[in-house]
Amino acid sequence: MPNNARDSRLALVAELSQVGLEMAAPIGLGALIDYWGGWKFPVATIVGAVVGLVGGLFHLVILANRGATIEDEESPKTNAPGGPP
Repeated sequence: MPNNARDSRLALVAELSQVGLEMAAPIGLGALIDYWGGWKFPVATIVGAVVGLVGGLFHLVILANRGATIEDEESPKTNAPGGPP
């Protein structure tokens, strides 16, 4: 496998790991705020879960759209069967 393909795959794994961290970190931060605040109902944890979910899904949509754009630009143009050469 060429280095370029390996680097590309590694970059994709790093970006997906970042998305996972973006989804989990606000929950942990919210739990920490709830603990420090001494609240009985986990308001900050719930807010952190919503923020993490929305932010992570937004980032995944951006990655998916960027991947579709890259694939469209790299795909070779082929003629339909039976069409002019």
